[in-house]
Amino acid sequence: MAADILSWLTARPIAHRGLHDGNRQCWENTATAFERAIAGGFSIECDVVLTADRVPVVFHDHDLQRLTGRQGRTADTTAEALCALSVGGTKDRPQRLDLALAQIAGRVPVVIELKGDEGFDDGFVTAIAAALDGYGGKAAIMSFDHHLVRRFAADASGVPRGLTAEGEDVAAMEAHFSMLAHGIDFVSYDVAAIDNRFVAFTRRRLGLPLITWTVSDMDAARATWNAGGQITFEGFNPDTVA
Repeated sequence: MAADILSWLTARPIAHRGLHDGNRQCWENTATAFERAIAGGFSIECDVVLTADRVPVVFHDHDLQRLTGRQGRTADTTAEALCALSVGGTKDRPQRLDLALAQIAGRVPVVIELKGDEGFDDGFVTAIAAALDGYGGKAAIMSFDHHLVRRFAADASGVPRGLTAEGEDVAAMEAHFSMLAHGIDFVSYDVAAIDNRFVAFTRRRLGLPLITWTVSDMDAARATWNAGGQITFEGFNPDTVA
């Protein structure tokens, strides 16, 4: 996919898991966090897992404890049961991806990170593509999980797709370069490690858009912008901090 077609991806800073407040009152990946991002005109990054009944739900962890205080795994939980739980004791509940997209409704772009659970996530990419079918807004998918990235082109053709990545050692570089054979359209890289040959090659030789994670201060933001990328941020407002 041509970089100019994806210019929207790097046009505005991306709120990491929505514009939450560090899970004090407004929790990550919730409708409230998404509304706050939209109000600020920020793109939204969100995480999605696949439930026991093969439904994509906006939720970061494979374990329920941190976000809901309950025992169990998302892979063993139905979407109905997961979406009935309180996030952090607030009024927010996890949302099915299709309902989160209906909430966002194209008001800002959304970047969806697939949180793979190998052995429990067959059909994950297909389910994401189905949720995005007919969606009128700007949306992209990405993942750390190479077994999912390998499915992107076949199962989500036409959806902009990226590799989420980290590391600087030889093994990391070899693994990341191997993903270029699977038609990725952009790279999302750990901001602490963007000075590496994979990022340099994909930016300078291939012209792929770069976004970084997770940026928590202006120094890291400037490093990203100097590299020609866009930030995925949390913990501060890049529009108001000089």
